[in-house]
Amino acid sequence: MRGLLAVLLLVLLAGAATAADRPDRYIENPNLVVEIARGALPPIEERLPEHPLVVSPPELGRYGGELRILMAGAKDTRLMVVYGYARLMRWTPELELVPDILESVENEDDRVFTLHLRKGHKWSDGHPFTSEDFRYWLEDIRLNEKLSPGGLPQALLVDGERPKFEVLSETAVRYSWSKPNRLFLQATAGPSPLYLYAPAHYLKRFHAKYADPASLDEMVKRAGQRNWAALHNKHDNQYRNDNPDLPTLEPWMLATRPPSERFIFERNPFFHRVDTAGRQLPYIDRVAMSIADNKIIPLKTGSGESDLQARYLRFDNYTFLKEAEERNDYTVRLWRQATGAHLALFPNLNVSDPVWRELMRDVRFRRALSLAINRHEINQAIYYGLAIPGQNTLLPGSPLYRPEYRDAWAKFDLATANRLLDELGLSKRNHEGIRLLPDGRPMQIIVENSGEATEHSDVLELVRDTWRAAGIKLFAKPSQREVFRNRIFAGETLMSIDKGIENGLATADMAPLEFAPTTQQQLMWPKWGQYIETRGKAGEPIALDGARRLRELLGDWFEADTREARAAVWQKMLKVWGEEVYSIGLVAGVLQPVVVSNRLRNVPVEGIYNWDPGAHFGIYSPDTFWFASGAGTESARK
Repeated sequence: MRGLLAVLLLVLLAGAATAADRPDRYIENPNLVVEIARGALPPIEERLPEHPLVVSPPELGRYGGELRILMAGAKDTRLMVVYGYARLMRWTPELELVPDILESVENEDDRVFTLHLRKGHKWSDGHPFTSEDFRYWLEDIRLNEKLSPGGLPQALLVDGERPKFEVLSETAVRYSWSKPNRLFLQATAGPSPLYLYAPAHYLKRFHAKYADPASLDEMVKRAGQRNWAALHNKHDNQYRNDNPDLPTLEPWMLATRPPSERFIFERNPFFHRVDTAGRQLPYIDRVAMSIADNKIIPLKTGSGESDLQARYLRFDNYTFLKEAEERNDYTVRLWRQATGAHLALFPNLNVSDPVWRELMRDVRFRRALSLAINRHEINQAIYYGLAIPGQNTLLPGSPLYRPEYRDAWAKFDLATANRLLDELGLSKRNHEGIRLLPDGRPMQIIVENSGEATEHSDVLELVRDTWRAAGIKLFAKPSQREVFRNRIFAGETLMSIDKGIENGLATADMAPLEFAPTTQQQLMWPKWGQYIETRGKAGEPIALDGARRLRELLGDWFEADTREARAAVWQKMLKVWGEEVYSIGLVAGVLQPVVVSNRLRNVPVEGIYNWDPGAHFGIYSPDTFWFASGAGTESARK
C-alpha cells in the first residue's frame, strides 16, 4: 500500500493548498465583457470548473497583451502545447508530480488508477470535458486498427497486458493492470504527453462508427484524403496543434489555419486555472508566433522582435544578445540545460563493419577514447569555463547524483589511453602515426552529426587534436537529421555526436529508461533497442553482458515497491553505465540564453531549460506570465 499512500498524500497536500487559497469570488476578465454581453460567452462562473486549479504565481498579474515569439516553421505550432503545459498530471519546478487537469488521483500500488475529473470542466469550445472523451480515445481511436495500426502506447502496456478500462461516472474513470504500471502517471506529464482523452463531440463526425456514411464519404473526397481514417487523423492531433477547429484544454488555442508566416493563439476562455485573487488564467490575451529562418532568429531576437525567446538561441549568441539589451528593452537570462550531457559521443555498438564492431564493443577501446579527450579545454574554449565537464550521466541537481559517475574515465590521460589501445593490439602505425586496425586499415573515425549547429564542429575540432595524439584520426560529417538517424539505425555510422540523456535531474521515482536498451532511438545501440521495442520482431538481441545487466536492473526498478528500493537500483545502473562508457559525455549544464522583455513578469530569473521534465517554459506556467504597462510597474494585488 505504500504506492497508494504516497500518491494519496501528494494529492491531499496539493488539495489542501488549493483549498486554503481558494478565492471567495471570481473576477471577470474585462477583455471578455463584450463577448459575454452579446451572448458569445457565458460569465466566468459558468466557464470554470466547479473546483478550478488555484495557483499562486510569484506576482498577481494584469490581463492583456500579445506575447511575441519566433519559430522556424509551421510545425512549431506544437511548441505552444509544450509551453502551455496543461496536462492530466504535471511536474512542478521542484519535480513533484501533481494533478493539473485532473482534480485528484487514487493510486492503488501502481496497479489501479482512478482518475477524477473536475466537475464542470469544458473544452475550449464550451463543450463539457467528461469521461466520454477518455472512452472515445481508448476504444474508438487507440483500439481501432485503422486509426492506430501500431496499437496502444507503451505506457499503457505492462508486459503486453492492456489496461482494464472502466467509466465510473461522468467525472471518473479507472485503469487497472495485474502488475504495477510505474510509467502511467509520469507519461501523462510529458512535453508530448500520453493524452488518454480526445474531444469526442468534435471527432465523431469523422468516425465511420458514428458519422452518416454518405456525409463522411463527401468529407473524405472534399478533403482529398484516402479514407475516413486518414480524415480523422488529419483532424485529431492534439500535440501537433495544426487544426484551429480542434477543441483544446491548453491556455491558448490556435486561431490561424496553416500554412502561414504568422500564427495567432487566442486565450482559451474555458481554461481550468485561476490565481488566488480569482482571476482566470492565462493573463496574456494572445500569443503571436512569427516564422523565420532559424539562422536569423538570434538576430531578430536581438532586434527586439521577440518577448520571450530561447528556442533557436545558443550559448554562443549570448554576447551579441547581451549587447543589445538596453537598446531593445529586454534582459538576457542564463538558465541551465538539464540534459545529462550537452554533447556526447556515441560509439555505434551495432555498426555493420565487423572489425569496427568488435572494437566498439570492447570497453577498453571506449575508455581509451574517453580518456583521450581534454574536457577542460573544451569547456574553457567553447563555454568560457561555465559548463560541467564529465560523462553523460545525472547532474549535481539530482538526488541520485554521485561525482564518481560523472568523473568515470573522464580525466584527460593520454598515457593511459595509449596503453589501453596498445593492449588491444593496435600498436602498429602508418607513416602519419595513425594506428592501424587489425585488417591494416588506418584508424579513421568519422563522427556524424545532424548538421544543425556549428558548435558540433567546434567541439570536434578540439577532440580531433587530442585523439590525433593517441593515433586516431577524426573526421566530422554533418548531414540532415533524418539521414543522420537512418544511417545510425542501419549500422552505417561508426560514431555520432548529439545531446546526452534527456533527464539529468532524475529522481528515484522516475524510470531509468535511458540507461538501458529500450528504443531504436538510442544512438549507441539502436538495433538492441529496436529488438526490445518490437519484442524481438526487429533488431538484434543484446550482445554485451553489461547492457544485458542494465536491462535486468531496469526490470528490478519496475518490480521495486519502495522509493528506497528504486533508488538502490538507480545506483547500480549508474555504476554500470559509468564503468562501461557506452556513451562518451563531453560537457553538461551548458547555459541557455533566455531573452525576456523587461515588461514581461513572472518569468524566473534562474531556471532549467529542458525538454522532459520541464517542457521548456511549461514547468514555470506561462499562463501566469503577464505584461506590466512599463518597466518597474508593480503587480496588481487588489
